[in-house]
Amino acid sequence: MEQPTLPPDTPVEIGCEPGATQSRGDVIAAIATATGRGGIGVVRISGAGLVGLAESLCGKRPQPRVAMLAQFCDADGGAIDQGILLYFPAPHSFTGEDVLELQGHGGPVVMQLLLQRCLALGARLAEPGEFTRRAYLNDKIDLTQAEAVADLIDASSAQAVRSAMRSLSGGFSHEVQHMVAQLIELRMLVEATLDFPDEEIDAAEVLLNNKAAERLTRLTQAVAEIRSRAKRGSMLRSGLSVVLAGPPNVGKSSLLNCLAREERAIVTDIAGTTRDAVRETIQIEGIPLHIIDTAGLREPEDTIEKLGIERSWREIERADVILQLVDACSGPSLPEDALTSRLRSGLLPPCVVVHNKIDLAGRQAVRCEEAGRVHLFLSAKTGEGIGLLHDELLHIAGWHVHGEDVILARERHLQALTTAEVHLERALAELDRLDLCAEELRLVQEAMNSITGKFAADDLLGEIFSRFCIGK
Repeated sequence: MEQPTLPPDTPVEIGCEPGATQSRGDVIAAIATATGRGGIGVVRISGAGLVGLAESLCGKRPQPRVAMLAQFCDADGGAIDQGILLYFPAPHSFTGEDVLELQGHGGPVVMQLLLQRCLALGARLAEPGEFTRRAYLNDKIDLTQAEAVADLIDASSAQAVRSAMRSLSGGFSHEVQHMVAQLIELRMLVEATLDFPDEEIDAAEVLLNNKAAERLTRLTQAVAEIRSRAKRGSMLRSGLSVVLAGPPNVGKSSLLNCLAREERAIVTDIAGTTRDAVRETIQIEGIPLHIIDTAGLREPEDTIEKLGIERSWREIERADVILQLVDACSGPSLPEDALTSRLRSGLLPPCVVVHNKIDLAGRQAVRCEEAGRVHLFLSAKTGEGIGLLHDELLHIAGWHVHGEDVILARERHLQALTTAEVHLERALAELDRLDLCAEELRLVQEAMNSITGKFAADDLLGEIFSRFCIGK
């Protein structure tokens, strides 16, 4: 039998089915497609009891998970647009609530009129990330999966997409949960042993028989291994900051142009041509590299050059890796020796010595190590040896050929894993004092649970979801 429908101008209370008596729900709506013109645009709505809203908007009752051709109407019954209506009833939807998707023509004005009609029917404009936040709060996804949604949208390479999809599918979460399960078993063992008086049980023997030390050691190694993979994934997300440093006329700007494969920096024989940092982002095997060409390090000849050199040192200090350029013909100069001295003092990030201009020096492209430092011989002018530089930067970033085990991690994940590793090591050291060991294990579980959001403060949730785009 045909379902009854409501005319477009019939008032409806959102959050209630027609004829129902449930209380008003909090319904959100937003344009889910990117700003600008497109063939298709989508308005997404989420909340309780959206059938009434759909009937007021389209004059027909939506069928669950069926694409329906519909005419979206204004309050007077006039057509705003014609498109596809999709209805996903709770809890079988992305947010775990009733969800409507209105797929229309992707003109900005059309989308705004359709959104305004939804707001007029009682919805409110969604905040950034609110759809995904509701999915998290309704236990449809955990925090790592929620963050993977944003990472998937922001992915700048195929490898980043694959890593984000693995996290979205629950790969990272499952590994964390597996370690937490092992941790809970250890906590139960330690705390159960604590409950017995010393005269009834030999705690040391119980722990030995249950291989507590070995299990703790394996768990510590597992956390360290996943932290290493997460660190590589963090580099995949944010990229590697690479600063070109050295005196004037060693080819820093030429090397930047060679890496970028275009004339981004001015190259002349005049010393001090580069007065300020020149930045260019490139990708090598999907890893973003933020290359920064700096002013030549030397005694400044004027105020402007002095300011440029001061900025060079600031860039050097906050880099992930420094490429110290040396003229392959003449060898190091005094400013380079000063840079080397600061590097050896441990005050600066890791450094690779790049001997440029091998085409003039009559040398071959080669990689070698001397006194614990990597030396690369290449020519920025001819491109000879640039492949060696690419390989070295990928090695520093922790890149692997397949990259299938990389976790697209965020800084908070790395901090939590580092904290967990520290407390695991302390727990292992305190096995002879079970009360302290038990507390360390509790702190480990607290850190691990913060990754997936099993225990997460409201301010952490606000920080995570505020970075999402409207409509997600």
